[in-house]
Amino acid sequence: MAIWPAQWLGLVLLVSVWGSSAPASLLRRLGEHIQRFQESSSLGLGLSPGTVAIPKQGWLEQPLDPFNASDRRSFLQRYWANDQHWTSQDGPVFLHLGGEGSLGPGSVMRGHPAALAPAWGALVIGLEHRFYGLSVPARGLDMAQLRFLSSRHALADVVSARLALARLFNVSFSSSWICFGGSYAGSLAAWARLKYPHLIFASVASSAPVQAVLDFSEYNQVVSRSLMSVAIGGSAECREAASAAFAEVERRLRAGRATQAALRADLVACGSLNRAEDQAEMLGALQALVGGAVQYDGQTGAPLSVRQLCGLLLGGGSNCSRSTPYRGLRRAVQVVIHSLGQKCLSFSRAETVSQLRVTEPQESGVGDRQWLYQTCTEFGFYVTCEGPRCPFSQLPALPSHLELCEQVFGLSASSIAQAVAQTNSYYGGQTLGATQVLFVNGDIDPWHVLSVTQVLGPSKSALLIPGASHCLDMAPERPADSPSLRQGRQNIFQQLQTWLRLAKDSQVRGGI
Repeated sequence: MAIWPAQWLGLVLLVSVWGSSAPASLLRRLGEHIQRFQESSSLGLGLSPGTVAIPKQGWLEQPLDPFNASDRRSFLQRYWANDQHWTSQDGPVFLHLGGEGSLGPGSVMRGHPAALAPAWGALVIGLEHRFYGLSVPARGLDMAQLRFLSSRHALADVVSARLALARLFNVSFSSSWICFGGSYAGSLAAWARLKYPHLIFASVASSAPVQAVLDFSEYNQVVSRSLMSVAIGGSAECREAASAAFAEVERRLRAGRATQAALRADLVACGSLNRAEDQAEMLGALQALVGGAVQYDGQTGAPLSVRQLCGLLLGGGSNCSRSTPYRGLRRAVQVVIHSLGQKCLSFSRAETVSQLRVTEPQESGVGDRQWLYQTCTEFGFYVTCEGPRCPFSQLPALPSHLELCEQVFGLSASSIAQAVAQTNSYYGGQTLGATQVLFVNGDIDPWHVLSVTQVLGPSKSALLIPGASHCLDMAPERPADSPSLRQGRQNIFQQLQTWLRLAKDSQVRGGI
């Protein structure tokens, strides 16, 4: 089942302007903003008639429960196709997997893997993840439906989509299918090769956190280290300024109602900061803001780079007053909310819970309810800041994260811990047994510590790019790209060349 709409660009330009600003939500909104900015900017370069083929949007009818043949319910899963470089039916297919958000036409038009397609005459297809974007089952997001949302269900979709798309596009049986993905979708790419090696020839997994973890305290440890990296504009003074800024925020929270009111105005909060739980939400969101500057450092569309953030925190000079870091953090908040198109930031825990309980899908949103459900039932990934190496507020954040799973879904802390352990047991964590997978990471990206950064064997490759942030290798190329990033992309190209040569040799041997 395929649908080809005449107008698609409007979908690219949608930017979420929700008021929710829980820590994880703010990071996800930054990621969505950057993705949409890059897609709209790059696609806009070639929209004059005849200059570039418009990507095709289609829909596949997928079983809601692929593990129960007697269940006849189904949903429509969206995909995008770019066949402008596809030279023959036996050419390779680059399957770009979507993750925890909407997948737009830019996934098959610009950046990686689309930039790699011309060299091999590849067909590029982007597959949106079930329950995200427009690929949401008709009955919505209630608990009865969400039990069909998991990485295992998503991998089953990859299998049925791969078979259906091969028929739809008349792809040769001898064609090599290579999965690409970034972040959670990068994990899916690696797991697709692990679980279905007879259908997926190889995978490129960018910034893929294949190790599930309940307490992700290492996230802020990497943020702290990256804030001191001179190569990206950080310094020891910047790291200390970040600590001083958070200390000043906490001092003002304790100083009384009048000072709290001034703090609320400084940080453009939508409501009061009287409740302890709302104060914790605010501190967590500020940590996410600083973490986002590191996670998305140097990316087109990112509101703040590490260099810019450090410039704000240090006030542009060496003789900084005690209040300079606080004023810099306040300015950083203003920059980010302006970039996201929001008037204020909500730090209300009650509002966060209320929004996460909404079961109607948000077409232009990033799927907060769905992703929270996946973290509660599979991955954890809860960013905390309790150790001495964390430069931010020392708060017992893990109980708050676990309580959110209870408040929204009724899931206990023990069940979440058990789910994380089961995920690692099922996929193998950082020692997964898949071959012909290339793991690509940046060493300033906080998520690289949950990925694979060392070569595990002759057919289990890993690439760690100095100074690169989260999924930066997948972004469109720019003149300002660092030599290490350019070399990293060249290494990806060479690995694909090796794999596809292997596939061709295998076909020749098989035909003799």
